[in-house]
Amino acid sequence: MTLHTLSELIDEGVRGRHILIRSDLNVPLDGSNVTDDGRIKASLPVIKALADAGARVLVSAHLGRPKGAPEAKYSLAPAVARLSELAPELNAVLAADTTGPAAQAAAADLADGSVLVLQNVRFDARETSKVDGERAAFATELAALTGSNGAYVDDAFGAVHRKHASVYDIAKVLPSYQGDLVRTELEVLRKLTSDSERPYVVVLGGSKVSDKLAVIDNLIGKADSILVGGGMLFTFLAAQGHKVGSSLLEVDQIPVVQDYLKRAAAAGTNFVLPTDVVVAAGFAADAAHEVVAADAIESSAFGASGLGLDIGPDSAAAFATAISGAKTVFWNGPMGVFEFPAFAAGTKAVAQALAANTSNGGFNVVGGGDSAAAVRTLGFADDAFGHISTGGGASLEFLEGKELPGLNALDR
Repeated sequence: MTLHTLSELIDEGVRGRHILIRSDLNVPLDGSNVTDDGRIKASLPVIKALADAGARVLVSAHLGRPKGAPEAKYSLAPAVARLSELAPELNAVLAADTTGPAAQAAAADLADGSVLVLQNVRFDARETSKVDGERAAFATELAALTGSNGAYVDDAFGAVHRKHASVYDIAKVLPSYQGDLVRTELEVLRKLTSDSERPYVVVLGGSKVSDKLAVIDNLIGKADSILVGGGMLFTFLAAQGHKVGSSLLEVDQIPVVQDYLKRAAAAGTNFVLPTDVVVAAGFAADAAHEVVAADAIESSAFGASGLGLDIGPDSAAAFATAISGAKTVFWNGPMGVFEFPAFAAGTKAVAQALAANTSNGGFNVVGGGDSAAAVRTLGFADDAFGHISTGGGASLEFLEGKELPGLNALDR
């Protein structure tokens, strides 16, 4: 795969040229406030590099899942406001539409070194259309904003698994380059799949085991240990014959998990499951709770109605020990309901272990999404870890061994 780089584009000369960047500004909001600006911060270096080189920068991005038409709650305005706070020197402005008259006029008026953010690309139904011709038409409109000497830079790794107009089809219309964020994500993910230093430990959490099945399948035999926490752990416990009370359980996945446990044993990958869990009376921040053995969940004071909401302290300590001895660690998914302080200890212990392992020379990757939100919510700085992925679902699909359309489109 030959992917041309941002430095190649800048070396060719970008002053006075319109350069369209696909950035990842899909940030969580509380009303009009950005609650986690990690993706915005990660997008800034490429935007700044092009602006500093004199390019007329057009930024395309999505936020949320609008249904192909403008919706105020999915406007990029909060993201652009935060971007402007972080980098006021860019003088970034938001177009009132995506490829319509407002965007066309604003793009035409851009000065060298200026930044225009186009409104949410998913406000146009053609962005995500299953019809190739509809997506191609939208991509042509995006490209038209760059004039006769434009180029495209994909810096949104979190979207490269989508066959969308601003990710896939646009690369067929304009000369295309990978942004530094995409380049870094690829380097990191390759270390996790083919060039991993051993011991290699994978920590998986989150609510559903079904979300991680393909990742687990592809990492059996590659990882030395897979540590399982979060809501998905209860399907593993059930697969071993244990009762889990009212904890989250995917009954239909029990046979799959049992097969994985057998395959892993044969392949030399050790599944490490919690030995204790925090069981609560209900799903609430102030719910009564207690720590019980993982194989005796229904022996808690709450009986069969007990709900597991975090790994227990013994398990957290065991996970930390496993992480401390690893050369490579990939973590995706919190260990419990970290949003509730009473059930955040397991997630915090894993984050602390990764931060310490990074300081000791280990290569540690926080796999984006809820994991990235968790470490920031719990007060950890991004630079405490080797890498915090912005890839989300795209990173998981890469780890599953799938091809990513957005990357294939850049190959030339």
